[in-house]
Amino acid sequence: MSYLFLYAFVLSFISTMFVIYLSSKYTFFIDDSSSDKPQNFHTVSTPRAGGIGILLGSMLLLVSGFGLKFIISILFAFMSGIFEDFHHSLSAKTRLLLQLIAASIGVWLTGAVVTYLGLNIYMPYAMGVLFSVFAIVGMMNAINIIDGFNGLASGVILIILGSFAVVSHIHHDTDIFSIISIISGAILGFFILNFPKGKIFLGDGGAYMLGFIVALLGIFLASKYEDVSPWYIMAIFIYPVWEVIFSIGRKLSIGLSPMEPDSKHMHMLIHKHITKNNPLTGLFILLTLLPSSILATLYAHSSIHNIIIALCYILLYILFYRYLSIKEKAS
Repeated sequence: MSYLFLYAFVLSFISTMFVIYLSSKYTFFIDDSSSDKPQNFHTVSTPRAGGIGILLGSMLLLVSGFGLKFIISILFAFMSGIFEDFHHSLSAKTRLLLQLIAASIGVWLTGAVVTYLGLNIYMPYAMGVLFSVFAIVGMMNAINIIDGFNGLASGVILIILGSFAVVSHIHHDTDIFSIISIISGAILGFFILNFPKGKIFLGDGGAYMLGFIVALLGIFLASKYEDVSPWYIMAIFIYPVWEVIFSIGRKLSIGLSPMEPDSKHMHMLIHKHITKNNPLTGLFILLTLLPSSILATLYAHSSIHNIIIALCYILLYILFYRYLSIKEKAS
């Protein structure tokens, strides 16, 4: 499958370079460095359409019938953000509707439905469909939230896909392994232009699309193979998932709307008080994520082990966030 990875990488890299050229020449898909958004950490106005190159690289999925099922729903996921990247033209309700459509199509075409929650707990199929759609939409937005520094969101996705590649290889699932190879190659074509120099950003379209892809793949693996614990999927997703849950609770506790952007996310505080550098912030978080990701992969069959892994990560996250909050108050 190495040739699929290589072809996708080359196609994505060339496409992304072309997007950078066109965006710079005609000033569209540009993220203005002078904007006062809390998540603005770049000093040069930069194209935010990296998802286009990844999508074009992923078009190699069309070589297989199973990959075709993925690419159709991926297009809807991509559209839920790309119009926002172009000229901020979609309302939150319209984006959510497109995300729900993408998730529903993905679940319908692939049959990726969670009905077993581990620990001998089952859900009715209809409830499993709703749960799966909700989980996919949630992951799409989670990846968008952590997309704040060079290499961070795409690096997290590459770690997750690496884990999925191991699991699919163990189960001799060549279809899923091929899909992972293509998508990983396409992401890497973007990654080397995003990290460390930040020549281009994912944008909402790219972030939503990548969150959708890993959520659908994770649900598919857990639903297809009885020995793949759904808690393994939770453990491998723990950073973006917990970032969302924690942020919602944090904002509600101080009377803010969960939808209101702020500058108190973990990655922002790490940048301010630890690394003081854009690409180093992404690298710092990716390195801290590796131990739990490796352990989750080794124990992909065990719900108990992955519950412990997820809880340990959450505990360490809370303790580290408390430390950063103390430094924030003192600054």
